[in-house]
Amino acid sequence: MVAWRPFTLLMAMQRNRFRRLVLSALRTLPMETRAHLNNVEIVIEREPKVSDLSEDMQEQSLFGLYVGTPLVHRTEYHMALPDRIVIFQGPLERAFRPSEIPKQVRITVLHEIAHHFGINDARLHELGYD
Repeated sequence: MVAWRPFTLLMAMQRNRFRRLVLSALRTLPMETRAHLNNVEIVIEREPKVSDLSEDMQEQSLFGLYVGTPLVHRTEYHMALPDRIVIFQGPLERAFRPSEIPKQVRITVLHEIAHHFGINDARLHELGYD
């Protein structure tokens, strides 16, 4: 019965470290950028749901997801639910070595925030955020 407790504690610490990586990426944003995230919920989930995937996407390649209306496409946007940025821990951990994860979490966070500002995947690819 004692054997499972250290494993559970270890997993909780890893989850907490991942959360800190996401928060660290957010703290590096300029204040002007953060001001435009006032109605954006940032969530960490272990794995994407089937409904999160488009037809050409595989579960292991989805590191993050932006759900909402980009700022450049809004006309009237009051009394709306928050936009969501979801960062998926499992796919990132499987795709990268532990030493690469902090950088990749930051890239993923910035990638999804860019979608909030209306920057498309082609432009993000040009900038190296894909």
